[in-house]
Amino acid sequence: MKKVALFIGIGVVGISAFVISCNNTTEPPVTPPNPTEQMPLEPTNIPYQVVNVFPHDTASYIEGLQYVDGKFYESAGNYGESDIRITDPASGKVLQSKKLDKKYFGEGITVINGKVFQMTYQENTCFVYDAKTLELLKTFTYNFGQGWGMTTDGKYLIISTGDSNLYYYDPETFKEVKRVGVYNQFGPVSNINELEYIKGFVYANRYTTDFILKIDPSNGKVVGQVNLGDLRSKYDIPEPTNEEDHKPEVLNGIAYDSVTNRIFITGKNWPKLFEVKFDN
Repeated sequence: MKKVALFIGIGVVGISAFVISCNNTTEPPVTPPNPTEQMPLEPTNIPYQVVNVFPHDTASYIEGLQYVDGKFYESAGNYGESDIRITDPASGKVLQSKKLDKKYFGEGITVINGKVFQMTYQENTCFVYDAKTLELLKTFTYNFGQGWGMTTDGKYLIISTGDSNLYYYDPETFKEVKRVGVYNQFGPVSNINELEYIKGFVYANRYTTDFILKIDPSNGKVVGQVNLGDLRSKYDIPEPTNEEDHKPEVLNGIAYDSVTNRIFITGKNWPKLFEVKFDN
């Protein structure tokens, strides 16, 4: 079964919906807030602007998005429908794709060192592909629980599992290096989902909400947040529903073009993908 959105509406960012446990027996410690510091200030509200609108495949229950060399790498989820694909940004056309076995639910992806890493939801498996051909190169297994989002700082894989941590993994061994606890003025922030590393910060969709969080990875503080709650009404994207497959669901998917300093966002089964500017 796919992840079922709770559709609880936009609330105060800071209410923990649930925590997914990790099963490692030799876990590196979580980097906690410094007890000598005062509680962090409320995250800054970051305005956004839509710069361009592009078509997006409504059949893609998107779980991961990255922009590399003029193309999007995208991971689509759902059992029996999951794949890894390369698409053309302007047209939304799928240029290459590889379907996953129906027993796998595709999740977050990232591209590093000429390889694409794709996690799975509950199958404890990460696939590694050649970035040009999508040829499967190797497979890693893990035991940290559910796979959700993934990005890279250029050295490590940064992974989310739906809890309130960012997990750093070595891309060569797929072994955990460290983890950083994510928190705001109310405490730990859970449901950290799709990730993107932008100018030294980790931007994260918070699952079931219209917020993108800006996280300082050095200490886990949520220093800013983007409220995209009005994007649907402005661009005629229906509200989420569980009544019918392939209808637009929650906001999910962030990609960054570091060459031209462009940010892209979309959602699960959304018909549109947006180039946006965050004013921060």
